[in-house]
Formats: sequence, structure tokens, C-alpha cells
Amino acid sequence: MNTLFPDYSVYPEGFIYHPDFITQQEESELLKEIEKLNLHTFIFQGYSAKRKVASFGFDWNFETRTLSKGVEIPSVFTPLIKRVASFIQKDESTIAELLVTEYPIDSVINWHRDAPPFDIIAGISLLSDCRFKLKPHEKAKQTKASTITIPVKRRSIYVLKGEARENWQHSISPVKERRVSITVRTLKQAL
Repeated sequence: MNTLFPDYSVYPEGFIYHPDFITQQEESELLKEIEKLNLHTFIFQGYSAKRKVASFGFDWNFETRTLSKGVEIPSVFTPLIKRVASFIQKDESTIAELLVTEYPIDSVINWHRDAPPFDIIAGISLLSDCRFKLKPHEKAKQTKASTITIPVKRRSIYVLKGEARENWQHSISPVKERRVSITVRTLKQAL
């Protein structure tokens, strides 16, 4: 049945989606600041992905599977961090990483769970919408019917925590327009 509003009951426990998390003006200001960043091609296990990133706070090294302290999160992102922290009901000091990602047309993110040391994951979409997908991590539970596709709107936020974070994988379908995202992560344990 087609309805005007999404059926949030089908989301895994711990997945939260909220449209219009930021205003058009806030999006515009964030994009101006992001344009000033030095984004570089994301390298994953020797492969150059079709997206560019800038990471602040703690960095996960996919080659050595280690976490290290990186570049300080720029203060221009402080208001956003405060809002995200309030939304996920955590102190802003628990925000350990801020990742800016630029996706050109047709870029994707393949099925994955985020790096093991991170706990709560929050993503804010800028510039365009995307199709966010979830499926159980356990192979035996993966069926066509178990895959959930969520239209993630520009200026919205999604959160993965608990069950959705630990026992589900996520991916993003090829984007139709250039997209920018800001991903904010907390750590499972304080370092």
C-alpha cells in the first residue's frame, strides 16, 4: 500500500530517520565551509573509491585496522555537532569523528558495517537525496524481502545504533546527483 508517510515500524531497532534536520540556510552555510576543505580520494584496501573525503577527530586505518587521533574537528562544525549530540542524547564530547564525503554522480557505497571501534553513527545528507539500504549482517537472514530501502532526503539525518548498528549492514545506491554527507560517530569506549 502506498502511503504519504513512511512506515517506520519496518526499520530495525536502533535506526532513526528524521527529515528536515537542518534548514536550507544551514545547509548552504555548511556547503560553503565544505568547499574550503581539502577533500581527497578515499582509498579502501588499495582501491580508489569514487568519492572524496576529509576526516576529523579519530581516524580508522582500513589497512592496519587501527584507530588513531587525527586532525581536530574544525570549530565551524560545532553547532552541528551540538545538534547531533542532542538528537542522539549524548554529550557533545562523545563525538569522536566527523567525516565529510563528496559523492559524484553514479557513486555508491557497497554493503558494510562501520569500523568496529565506532558506536553510534549519524549521517546528514546535503545537496541531494539518496537511497539508503539496510540488510541483516547474518548471511542466513539475508533475503530479498529482508532488504529495506529508505529514501533519505537532503537535509535529513539518519542514525544507526544498537541492533541497527551491530547486526545490520547498509549501503547507498548510485546517486543521481552530486551528494555531500557529514557522518558523525561516537566511540564504543573512551580512549
